[in-house]
Amino acid sequence: RWVLSLECKGSRNFMSALRRAVEVDFKDKDKHKSQGLYLLTTGIPDQETHTISAYVAEACRGLDLQLHVCLFSVTEGTDSSGIIPARYASPRETASAFKEIVQAANGRFHWFGEAGIFESDDITSIISEMEKAKNYSQKCVFLVESLKQRS
Repeated sequence: RWVLSLECKGSRNFMSALRRAVEVDFKDKDKHKSQGLYLLTTGIPDQETHTISAYVAEACRGLDLQLHVCLFSVTEGTDSSGIIPARYASPRETASAFKEIVQAANGRFHWFGEAGIFESDDITSIISEMEKAKNYSQKCVFLVESLKQRS
């Protein structure tokens, strides 16, 4: 709700936004079994990763709250606003920082760009499930074949 009224000012003050979301905007939070926050971002927060991770771990523990991050990597050399962030990190460093933050919040991390998906916890889970099913299927085939040879 409140985010719709915000204007881009070039800041990535993640802690301020997270505090507002957790401490002010979670109305009737006790009535819900679980809740999630989704951060859509193109760069690293202004604050240090360990500071954010510690706060997120504490905030999420008491609320059954999960923080999910969708990181969109803009093509190198593309500058839509001319605003220089307060803190810079390469796309790989940014992804690593958000993965750490998401782990502290029991959330999911998704990293994509114009070229497609670079990394996604959801896709990794799906691939893992498919591998388990494939392995189970191979074991079943082996058992059936061994039973046929005994007959």
